[in-house]
Amino acid sequence: MNSIYVVAVDGPAGAGKSSICKEAAKRLGILHLDTGATYRTLALGLLRKGVDINDDKAIEAQLDKIDVTIGFEDGRQIMYLDGEDVTGSIRTGEVSMAASVTSKNAKVREKLVALQRQTAERISMIVDGRDICTNVFPNTPYKFYITVSVEERARRRALQLKEMGVAFDEKTLQQEIEERDHNDMTRDISPLRVDPDAVVIDNTNITQEQAVELMLSYIGK
Repeated sequence: MNSIYVVAVDGPAGAGKSSICKEAAKRLGILHLDTGATYRTLALGLLRKGVDINDDKAIEAQLDKIDVTIGFEDGRQIMYLDGEDVTGSIRTGEVSMAASVTSKNAKVREKLVALQRQTAERISMIVDGRDICTNVFPNTPYKFYITVSVEERARRRALQLKEMGVAFDEKTLQQEIEERDHNDMTRDISPLRVDPDAVVIDNTNITQEQAVELMLSYIGK
């Protein structure tokens, strides 16, 4: 394995990529870069400015006015929007859907892919997102696609919301997941798809620990 390397991981929203990658990165002694957080941060910036997220020209007019930066503290990724730590503010349903919509914009992707590549230039990382294997780091030999059934993702999200004391309708949750998958898989720019060289890990009926062990076994090879 090279001294500096990237482990690329793709997969749909809610598949457990982030948790699996965090643990795998910890065991490998490298950092974990959640690229979805960069899209969420930019989307939050657009929402705060009152931009119509379905208007590409309006989005592009604001890109140079929104500063998205990535920091790491004790191995934890911190997202900054115009200098403000927004790590705890980018996981709402509104921001998630806005990120799914705005990530279709070529200029948005150009801005954030450049940020992701710069971040991984000097230090080894596990990087997860939607087009990491296929577009951001297509030349890395370490590629994975983590997936989970829609029903299981809805169930897991419902449990999270229940623990948070947030009201929800599980059928609506499932519909939102299906809509996000459709958006991610059918966008014109870098759609979510399985890279032919990626190892597919179906996380529906296995534990996080088993998924981590499976990923590490392939990286070890």
